[in-house]
Amino acid sequence: MLFTAPSFLFIFLPVVLALHLAPHPVWRNTLLLAASVVFYASGAGAFTTLILASIAGNYLAALAIDRWRDGARGRWLLRGTIAANLAVLVVFKYTGFLGANLNAALGWLGLSAWPIPSVTLPIGISFFTFHAISYVVDVARQDAVAQKRPMEAALYLLFFPQLIAGPIIRYREIADQLPVRTVTLDDMAYGVRRFVIGLAKKMLIANTLALPADRIFALAPADLTTGTAWLGVVCYTLQLYFDFSGYSDMALGLGRMFGFRFPENFRYPYAATSVQDFWRRWHLSLSAWFRDYLYVPLGGNRVAPVRVYLNLVTVFALCGLWHGANWTFVVWGLFHGFFLVVERMAGQARRSTATGAWRLAGHAYALVVVMVGWVFFRAASLTEAMQMLSAMAGVSSAPMPVYDAIWFVNPEVALALVAGAVGATPIAPRLARALAVGDVAGAAPSWLPGGTSAGVVVVLSVLFAVSVLLSAAGTYSPFIYFRF
Repeated sequence: MLFTAPSFLFIFLPVVLALHLAPHPVWRNTLLLAASVVFYASGAGAFTTLILASIAGNYLAALAIDRWRDGARGRWLLRGTIAANLAVLVVFKYTGFLGANLNAALGWLGLSAWPIPSVTLPIGISFFTFHAISYVVDVARQDAVAQKRPMEAALYLLFFPQLIAGPIIRYREIADQLPVRTVTLDDMAYGVRRFVIGLAKKMLIANTLALPADRIFALAPADLTTGTAWLGVVCYTLQLYFDFSGYSDMALGLGRMFGFRFPENFRYPYAATSVQDFWRRWHLSLSAWFRDYLYVPLGGNRVAPVRVYLNLVTVFALCGLWHGANWTFVVWGLFHGFFLVVERMAGQARRSTATGAWRLAGHAYALVVVMVGWVFFRAASLTEAMQMLSAMAGVSSAPMPVYDAIWFVNPEVALALVAGAVGATPIAPRLARALAVGDVAGAAPSWLPGGTSAGVVVVLSVLFAVSVLLSAAGTYSPFIYFRF
């Protein structure tokens, strides 16, 4: 059940919102938990049992860790719980990847290959696993108190707005909101506005740019010109941002409709002036997770410079692997880790606050690095990635390619490119502030100005109507991060 599907927009969500009007907190939590189970089961089917069993296990483990956190028993229980969560992730997400690499090594040694079982990936398991690990670790660190009511613990782990693709919410961030919440008209209005913006990001920009991006990445190397290759990468760069930030906007909007305040997940990452600045703006909840639960325990910045560099590379290699069971994701992570190390060594990060030429040059540098990295993120194989990068560099395998960039740009794509380029920067909210109409996302930057004026209502209504029409008329188009 997608947030963009008519069944969600006109049946599931209105029914849940209407039933949530009942003031009793236990009823509200029971309703939201039941709705979350239905939501997850609609896409995951039998895997719902696995998730519910995992919730029960983490709930009981957190209670035990909270009780014995000061002794060896608590430490071993924490390690076992983390290992169990990671084991489930490895089995379902990395069995094929590990088996294929093992068989490649066996073939190199002249040995027979092992059969690789076919394993289906439960939707949202990567995000769910990180939620569960952060919960038990925070309890062990005394950053949170274990939730004694199983319903509230389950709701935290299974709440449908952020279950499939984040943001990765820390338990301590919403612990006070679980037992009782107040939903005001302002909250509801904010949630609706934020949801509509996210829906428009997905349907009007991300889905439109997905078509040329998919077609260009599917071209044979002989058909790739330099302009076509760069167009494909630009389209994917904007598609990925508006697809994922659109989902985050919808998740934050849905959360606010039910009285929850989730942390922001994006702050104009393509306006970054260094790679380090990019990671202060992109997928903030994931960056913070790796920082707090991996980078800092490895020593963070408190160790010798060589160890700091090794920590950075290790964290980003694992960040890449978390995104997908493919060497392309590992290379993408190592690629970012390399530039973070270079920036730290050169002091590039301090230039992020500079003005003038340095800032412009830093922005251009960061954008090129990120876009080149997205080639590895998008390509199906390292060979495909290198072919695309070769074309981008002007190295073509054929003198007379069949397709040129103009073949892939129609009026809809051109409009989406312009809207995406503007919307990926802080231009729109700055203009809104200048016009004194406010920012529809409040403290959360967004690409559409808003407020409570009649004009804003009309704009949002049109965006919603067009998005719904596109959803009803289009093909199945899941969010990119659903597969992670």
